[in-house]
Amino acid sequence: MTDTIVDIKGLRKVYTGRTPVTAVDGIDLQVAAGQIYGLLGPNGAGKTTTISIATTRAMPTAGSVHIAGVDVVKHAAIARRSIGVVPQYNTLDRSCTVQENIQFHCLYFGMSRAESRTRTAQLLDQFRLTDRAKAYPQALSGGLAQRVQIARAIAHHPKVLFLDEPSAGLDPQSRIAMWEAVGTLRNEGITVVLTTHYMEEADELCDRLAIIDHGKILVEDTPAALKASIGGEKIYDLRMKEAARSETLEARLRATEGVTGVESIEGGLRVLAKAHDGLLASVVTTASEFGLRDVTTAEPSLETVFIRLTGRDLRE
Repeated sequence: MTDTIVDIKGLRKVYTGRTPVTAVDGIDLQVAAGQIYGLLGPNGAGKTTTISIATTRAMPTAGSVHIAGVDVVKHAAIARRSIGVVPQYNTLDRSCTVQENIQFHCLYFGMSRAESRTRTAQLLDQFRLTDRAKAYPQALSGGLAQRVQIARAIAHHPKVLFLDEPSAGLDPQSRIAMWEAVGTLRNEGITVVLTTHYMEEADELCDRLAIIDHGKILVEDTPAALKASIGGEKIYDLRMKEAARSETLEARLRATEGVTGVESIEGGLRVLAKAHDGLLASVVTTASEFGLRDVTTAEPSLETVFIRLTGRDLRE
């Protein structure tokens, strides 16, 4: 499916006050129906503000957001029927059981009691929660609580599910279980838009993603295409002895078969290269003549893309 279901144009959000803060600065974004789409960036990049506006929880300063063709500002109540939301923090009703949290959500969206019971039973089974149906939220682990929140958010059959930092605070096993739960939503025809600052999460889940920083989209593509944009299949970081780098070294490295680029990094050089037999040995031999102290190897990652664009660590 290629129809656009989330359409964001010229979105801006400025928080006024003694010192105005621009949280979102002219974002244009289109998400096709059926995709899992990610907003990847550090804390404070503008991801949550974008989601808050798209889900009618905040008003934009300028620009527009349409969900399934509905303007979320002009027709917020109608738009909410097409939207499911899982915020960063646990919002389950602590006075209700797992089953009641889901069933009351169904009733709120107009289902009959019989329909709500059937839908709740289906979701409890789908998210492997049946044996915890009578438990209260405070008795659940972080991973289980997150699965309940996702089940509740899709109970009314929304067209788009927004997940804001869905794996924040989860242990690795719970994170993998959450990824599996999100991946199955395609089978229900639900489009997913998620925010994250975990590269592995974006790489694992997303069909397409946008890297965002300082309220702006820096680049947008598939994870594979973004990693390929680095221009190499291997990355060698060369840590050199103090003042050992030279233009001669850079020129010799660039002339080495398989090398596609050489960049300066703190304390040394980064060599980008295509996979080639004997390349590492050639790079090390050449750099050793100029005071090589250490070498590390890596595959191109989304973090590599981000650092190349911004010069700072994605995990801030």
